Amino acid sequence: MAGMGIEDRHHLAPFGTGGTARWGERVTGAVVGSAVGDALGAPFEFGLPGVYSGRFPDGVGTMCGGGGWDPGEATDDTQMAVLVADSLLERGGLEPADIFRRFQRWAVSDPKDIGLQTEDVLTNGEPWDRAAALHFQVNRRAAGNGSLMRATTAAVYFAKAGREATMAAARRIAALTHGDAAAWEGTAIYHDLIRAALTGADPLSAVPDALAAVHPDHRARWSTVLAPDWHPDDATEFNGAVWPCLGSALWALRTTDSFERALGAAIDLGGDTDTVAAVTGGLAGACYGLPSIPARWTTPLHVPLPGFGDRVLRAAELGALARKLGAGSGT
Repeated sequence: MAGMGIEDRHHLAPFGTGGTARWGERVTGAVVGSAVGDALGAPFEFGLPGVYSGRFPDGVGTMCGGGGWDPGEATDDTQMAVLVADSLLERGGLEPADIFRRFQRWAVSDPKDIGLQTEDVLTNGEPWDRAAALHFQVNRRAAGNGSLMRATTAAVYFAKAGREATMAAARRIAALTHGDAAAWEGTAIYHDLIRAALTGADPLSAVPDALAAVHPDHRARWSTVLAPDWHPDDATEFNGAVWPCLGSALWALRTTDSFERALGAAIDLGGDTDTVAAVTGGLAGACYGLPSIPARWTTPLHVPLPGFGDRVLRAAELGALARKLGAGSGT
């Protein structure tokens, strides 16, 4: 799906004071939008670029299913995001050990999909505050997008606490499964861009301030992939890595003018389509609000939770969860 050119993007002014989505619509848009992106992109995972527009040449995509996923079924991206949300709400704040226990319960319950690194960290028998670090010491490769894919719910919860607090929380949650600080910083940036979007600001304009709060050791690389002229073709890694994943999501937001087009552009990149679309969907949903998400995508949406009985969340339950997160103190 062809996006609008970068030079056209600033003429659209869909955000900021001109936006019509209220806080509640943006909050629910972020959480539901991320889940929608996850489910919409899942059937195209590891496909080549152009796979989405090849399937839907008129640009009107549907929840088609495939690759082992039923139409509208969310993957591990959203399942883990829900577990983070449950912990934050039930514990009244951030308790990393509790989130880790929930992740472990899920990981040993035969989910359809789980990242290799995440699975190892959650099942290697090490304590919550050492498992990811020990994995990184051995493998030296832990900058996957697995901490980014699940971040929207926490980003909503901590949004009212401000930039410093939300970025700090993002790093702590990311560190539960990812030992590479590059993943922490990418997740922290995402948290802050969601925070900005929920206030009605354009998250693209918020990038410089977020980058200024990134650890100096990682600032240059993140500045490169989040630059206005960066294109996914410039990526030096597969988009399963944290850098091109977030960079691609911002590119999709920057070069389109609607929630639907942003997700189409993200999925059409190929590769790790469910996660790139989940990250894009969180940002686009926070910008455009829940009313921008078409019913043909929300109606079949469902999020099973292996290890937690027969619980399945649909769009209405995700919306209710989002409103609780958005009402929280975020401290």
